[in-house]
Amino acid sequence: MLYLPSERGQGIIEYALILALVALVVILVLSMLGPAIGNAFSNLYQNL
Repeated sequence: MLYLPSERGQGIIEYALILALVALVVILVLSMLGPAIGNAFSNLYQNL
């Protein structure tokens, strides 16, 4: 019989890398847009 390596671990690592990349993009976008969004809500609150 031939030895066939399991691909199960490889799939989990690929999903983990994709998840880490998505989390990094979300963090970068929120860090750039966070102050602008905070100012918009602050202005809205002050106008009420």
